[in-house]
Amino acid sequence: MTDPASPRARDLGVPLDGVTGRWNAITDVPGLEVGFETIVHDEPSVARTGVTAILPRGRSGLGVPCAAGVAVLNGNGELTGRSWIDEAGQFQTPLAITNSHAVGSVHRGIDRWLAAHDPGAAAQWMLPVVGETWDGYLNEINAEAVTPEHAMRALDSAASGPVAEGNVGGGTGMNCYGFKGGTGTASRIVGAGDRSWTVGVLLQANFGSRAELRVDGHRLGRGSAAACPIETTDWFAHETGEAAGATPGAGSVIVVVATDAPLLPDQCRALARRVPLGLARTGTTGSHFSGDIFLAFSTANAGALRSRMGTPAATTEQLEVLAWGAIDALYSAVVEATEEAVLNALVAARDIEGRNGHASFAIPHEEIRAAFDH
Repeated sequence: MTDPASPRARDLGVPLDGVTGRWNAITDVPGLEVGFETIVHDEPSVARTGVTAILPRGRSGLGVPCAAGVAVLNGNGELTGRSWIDEAGQFQTPLAITNSHAVGSVHRGIDRWLAAHDPGAAAQWMLPVVGETWDGYLNEINAEAVTPEHAMRALDSAASGPVAEGNVGGGTGMNCYGFKGGTGTASRIVGAGDRSWTVGVLLQANFGSRAELRVDGHRLGRGSAAACPIETTDWFAHETGEAAGATPGAGSVIVVVATDAPLLPDQCRALARRVPLGLARTGTTGSHFSGDIFLAFSTANAGALRSRMGTPAATTEQLEVLAWGAIDALYSAVVEATEEAVLNALVAARDIEGRNGHASFAIPHEEIRAAFDH
């Protein structure tokens, strides 16, 4: 799914903490699968967009709940299905990330896909989880380029293994720190004694101003030679009639954290609350105009946390749960993997031109190498 010759942040000399999984991707969590549908065309509209899909337990685990929790740094965004996650501490559908105005199409696509692949569950009710970030600088966001069929194809393509990054899926038209952004992923292995668990992160990076970017403490944004037209031109004022231009740092970031560690919903929520610490390592201060929403879930305890009509009164179930006193290593893994996933998205992204000649430029790899060439 990714070009093995394409470098990632570590390949450019960035020193990053922690032990990664085999692919350094969210797919290191056993059973989890990721798929993409990338939409790039210039007729009948200019499309630089797409869909990223995640099957938390793969095709074989459709309808099996995952303990889950959500955290929000800034609420200028959307994540469907959140009310049920808050209520029941679980979800049992695929999840997807797309552009802000395509949430409805992707939601319908997941419904249709589930009706074809898990008709028993579809005959009851479905609450797909769909997140979004805004790609309207490059993409004709109101042209409705994303259809339910695109979401279904993203789900059909879901697989384990290496994960594509940068200009792919829902990340195709996204910008991050004034550079081209998009999809990024990373993982960490957490071990104690004879047991180990994986923490994987996948995010859609569309946040941060150019001046904020820091890579392992180096202020690479401010000194970059790459052009930053999303911040330095008057495109926003011209198109909206507003007196002011676009606010630097406006955008959004959706972060998905997955683990096979056995967690309660409140522990998943605690993991999600650590995501901003990883984002902050890359410089962001969390713009008011950014929707920063984070979902964490556990694939352990398969078969537990079900919600079924007709369950007899006084029915109980037992779960294996990681002790709260042992959870700090998972917190560290979330912070480390989130930081690296942002950097991987930036490194993987490529220059792109979209609607009305709007362009977004990738961070020059030589600038990163130079910062760490000691």
